[in-house]
Amino acid sequence: MSAQLRAQSDRRVARSAFAKPRNPGDGFISDEVFRKFQALIYSETGIWLAPHKTALLIGRLAKRLRALRLSSMSEYFTMVSEPNQHYERLLMIDCITTNETHFFREPRHFEFLAHTAIPLWREEALAGSRERRIRVWSAGCSSGEEPFSLAMILLDHFMEGAGWRLEIFATDISTRVLGKASKGIFPISRSKEVPANYVSRYLLKGTGEHQGSIKVSPEVQKLVKFARLNLNAESYSISQPFDVIFLRNVMIYFDEQVKRRVLTQVERYLSPGGYLFVGHSESLHGLGANLDLVSPGVYTNLTGLDQATSHPYGRTTVASRK
Repeated sequence: MSAQLRAQSDRRVARSAFAKPRNPGDGFISDEVFRKFQALIYSETGIWLAPHKTALLIGRLAKRLRALRLSSMSEYFTMVSEPNQHYERLLMIDCITTNETHFFREPRHFEFLAHTAIPLWREEALAGSRERRIRVWSAGCSSGEEPFSLAMILLDHFMEGAGWRLEIFATDISTRVLGKASKGIFPISRSKEVPANYVSRYLLKGTGEHQGSIKVSPEVQKLVKFARLNLNAESYSISQPFDVIFLRNVMIYFDEQVKRRVLTQVERYLSPGGYLFVGHSESLHGLGANLDLVSPGVYTNLTGLDQATSHPYGRTTVASRK
């Protein structure tokens, strides 16, 4: 569902959910209560709801009010803000987060991997300057199309038995979409987003009760490990760096302060010479990142590389981060 259609749906749900309020004043949210939700959601996720997002908030939380038989947004806030309501806050986050993605979204990024990054990794492995291991992090993976796309392209270029270890770590803040992603099942219409040669190799067509669906093949699924991770957290449960990090169309929901903090955290897990991908509409300009732009939406980490090392884009690398 597009962002525009999702917004229209939110407004319809907001109207229908509160069409017949049980008490005077129900069916809307006061400025005070909205500000309380605004602060709670910001502290939990780093997502800042602008004041004009009132209808969106009501629409997306309406089903939780119905499930809990609460009559107002004020009642729900009182409940969800209780210290012992950790699970309900997870459900609230599931409701308010936007999860829109596609297979091979922003295809030029995948072309960059195929024509630039992967040939370079092969050369480095042949020269003995890197081990035959590729680690990728899909941060904000939503329902799984992005990490599965990455798995397909890696499997296509690193044949089984060639000695390469391929690992994809896929994370999202929403437990709901992670549950969907882990199944690897999608409407068959989504196969149109996948290159034809990949469809026959990596997608299984559903039959019987699964007719009208596709499922990613076991070899694709086994490459991807899904886990919940909140990018707004003070620290991440990650122990090893990545050659590639996809952080695409995630930071658009953050203000500048949160963007800086998240980017500082994410940078720590990007290997020297590794690549950070952001959405084509996003920019890291002015955020203080120690990264070099090498292609639209693609940054490389030159930190820690030998000062004399020639960079594939004609620059000279820096010796270390200041």
